[in-house]
Amino acid sequence: MNNKKRISIVLIICMLVCCSCSSTSSKNTADGNSVDTNSVQDNKTASNGSDAKDDAGLEVNQNDASENTAEDSLDVNNYVEYIYNQELNVIDDIYRTYYEVFLYSYYDSNGDGIGDINGLISKLDYLNDGDDSTDTDLGINGIWLMPMMPSTTYHKYDVIDYYGIDSEYGSLEDFKNLIAECDKRGIKVIIDFVINHTSTQNEWFKSAVKSLGIEPCGQKTCNVEGLCREHNPYCGYYNFAEGKPASGKYYSTGQGDWYYEGVFWDQMPDLNLADANLRTELETIMKYWLDMGVGGFRLDAAKEFYSGNTEKNVEILKWVTDYVKGLNPDNYLVAEVWDSFGTMSQYYASGIDSLFNFPFAQEQGKIVTTLNYTGDNNSGSSFGRAMVTVQDKFRSFNENMIDASFFSNHDTARAAGYFNYKIDKIKMAAGMNLMMAGNSFIYYGEELGMSGSGRDENKRAPMYWSTTDVTGMTAGPKEMETVTHNFGTYEDQVDDPMSLYNYYKRAVRLRNENPEIARGTTQVIDALNQGDIAAITRTYGDSSVAILYNVSEEAANVSLKDSGLNTEGIRGYLSTDGAAVTLEGDIVNMPPYSIVVLK
Repeated sequence: MNNKKRISIVLIICMLVCCSCSSTSSKNTADGNSVDTNSVQDNKTASNGSDAKDDAGLEVNQNDASENTAEDSLDVNNYVEYIYNQELNVIDDIYRTYYEVFLYSYYDSNGDGIGDINGLISKLDYLNDGDDSTDTDLGINGIWLMPMMPSTTYHKYDVIDYYGIDSEYGSLEDFKNLIAECDKRGIKVIIDFVINHTSTQNEWFKSAVKSLGIEPCGQKTCNVEGLCREHNPYCGYYNFAEGKPASGKYYSTGQGDWYYEGVFWDQMPDLNLADANLRTELETIMKYWLDMGVGGFRLDAAKEFYSGNTEKNVEILKWVTDYVKGLNPDNYLVAEVWDSFGTMSQYYASGIDSLFNFPFAQEQGKIVTTLNYTGDNNSGSSFGRAMVTVQDKFRSFNENMIDASFFSNHDTARAAGYFNYKIDKIKMAAGMNLMMAGNSFIYYGEELGMSGSGRDENKRAPMYWSTTDVTGMTAGPKEMETVTHNFGTYEDQVDDPMSLYNYYKRAVRLRNENPEIARGTTQVIDALNQGDIAAITRTYGDSSVAILYNVSEEAANVSLKDSGLNTEGIRGYLSTDGAAVTLEGDIVNMPPYSIVVLK
């Protein structure tokens, strides 16, 4: 064989290898990072996004995808006009599709570069215009407002006054107006309620520190101006210690040898939630906001009430739940328990409505691993089984629990980066999240594919309304680095039927058309839940829908013949490339990365 022939053969072999690698690059083999077929991966992610370990000691890779990768283009020739819009069937209960809003970065009404309450009010029609006959809004019916009480920081998780509104955001009258406008549109507003800690500038803390320097008077009624530490009830509100403890995060009060606990920051003193006087005060505060029209609370950092003590934390959640639900069973509570699957599940024993479903969220959660990795542990069928595993585990602690699925939030890297900005996977992941049972949460700008990773400020960048009309655009947090978005603004996407924004709109509408999706009990359809196909039913009362997911980059034909389903037809579908899902006889023709709802 001459040298030219040898070289030609080598080149041909190289080309074949490259093609083979390219064809499988969309799902990487990573069995070490996979989610077990009978369970879901435990997450113990710290908010800094560093590598974590699951309960089995496996390394969990959390490296954020490069933000320099251009979005994948989709063939617009695949687009088929959607014909399955059904009548909306929105039930007025505590099941909702929520939209998380960071006011600081959302919309600025007064030109100071900081988003505010009136700015949000002016954009409510973007979220829900209250008119079922229109199709120009996103369709959400719940808003989670991140902290808006007076604070020293841009994020406002250090509360100075639990009864007020930070002046950067507006006034109490503005907030009351927001609630009224949301009520008109059928939107329930829940607010961040931070009870793990306050600001050092909170009057409770300042009064307590002053009294720590005053020796006990020894009298039944205090005769000391400003109260001694024995009589000042605020001294019981915090975790003070005389002499610095050998463990824990404690800081000097500046009064003698007295120290206070501050797990998150020295300017955030931890509250002593075992104190009866403090609990009474917090109950008064909760009633104050509920009486104003708030629909409930998101409870921040619930696993840090007593760090490392699940039993005590569950008791605190039970106290809050009993009080809030005792005022009105329709008040809604959701807590952040950023811990392993096994540990966070136990918090449902408190009776709380919801816990954020971390096992399915973020870059190492079940949704992302299903789309990014290969192997049975990351297959569509594994995703179907995992939904049932989570449901059954949560219900073993609270049969009335409402799952709270989300994909990203203010503490995590933006979701688009999880997939190196590949639009088909970003869409599919959004669909998988929004088809979850319970209440689904969307982080502002997620529907536009906004970018943001690294420091927290980057994850809270200005809402990407427009690059041509900068009216209302915010400046973002001062420490935010340059954030480059890989997808268009709302203005760019709104009229494009193939855009990520319009994919989100259709997904939310499917939830609003089919109450079974959010409220139903999930069961696997064993005959169909195979390989790249996840197949489940969702049953609510006497009504059921079937949901099929094709998590492959290849089209699939699914036969319903032996499934036992009595299907009348397609209720709706989601496809990432615009192609239609069709039903021909008992064969469901599913494009790559598609979801269909059958009934």
